[in-house]
Amino acid sequence: MKALVTGGAGFIGSHLVENLLSGGWEVTVLDDFSSGTKESLDAVLGNKKLRIVHGNVFDVNVVGNCFAEVDACFHLAAVVSNIKSLENPRMVNDVNVGGTITLLDGARKADVDRFVFASSCAVYGEAPTVPIKEDTPLAPRTPYAASKAAAEQYCMAFYRTYGIGVTCLRYANVYGPRGSVGPYSGVIVQFAQRFIGDQPALIYGDGKQTRDFIYSTDVAEASILATQSSTARGTIINVGTGVGSSINELAALVAKALGKTHLGVVTTEPRPSEIRFSQLDTAAAKRILGFEPKVGLEEGIKNFVKWYASQKR
Repeated sequence: MKALVTGGAGFIGSHLVENLLSGGWEVTVLDDFSSGTKESLDAVLGNKKLRIVHGNVFDVNVVGNCFAEVDACFHLAAVVSNIKSLENPRMVNDVNVGGTITLLDGARKADVDRFVFASSCAVYGEAPTVPIKEDTPLAPRTPYAASKAAAEQYCMAFYRTYGIGVTCLRYANVYGPRGSVGPYSGVIVQFAQRFIGDQPALIYGDGKQTRDFIYSTDVAEASILATQSSTARGTIINVGTGVGSSINELAALVAKALGKTHLGVVTTEPRPSEIRFSQLDTAAAKRILGFEPKVGLEEGIKNFVKWYASQKR
């Protein structure tokens, strides 16, 4: 089997590439390295079944060449930050929606069998009830979330019109080794940065807001399972743990893993468009994909902290 992974040098993409290669796939990575790095692929750079193409998802010729003899496309390339989307919504739309259309059209022309799109639970906005089912009306609250919802609709349109075997996976909040470090980092990375610097965790709001946190290797497994299920074509599926954990709980676990429980937390005003409660219903993932997460939050935090501490050294 041959796969194209866009954004394959990124956080989630690099874990997916490793899983695919370990499963015997031949993998082409398409990445412009605007956020991903070759270092993320250090563990597999010597693998003869790996090809890396430095390019972007807007280049029709590059995309066309990448699709040669490909059985499945995993489309993860995107601007993934809610905050960045508030600052530059047009750019986020161009990448997340325009890039997806280019990939879908390339898959159509190459007659690619399966197309897995990495969407986000952010498309739900503030859902009226939790856990959130896939048929919950969408109410995106940021340009990022809106771009993912729009890209999903293009995926479904290409499925209905051209018969491409599309599956949209609405990822919960993904964390794990190689999570980005910088102004748009995930909250777990930010907590680790502050604790290691002997500062209390900074929480926006009261910390009682909940999120469904899923480990990166679990997300990679679910993505591959989507190409192996005959009933996953033309579906939209939540990928999470089905557990809502508060940000206060999360900070406590990071502090515990780093031996910094004495530092505590400080709070500030909530961010614009912050969602209060997010927890996914994962019954469809179990039923259609046969997927159940393997890594619990405490174990995953320990794994992340071990990796993060090694990077700081």
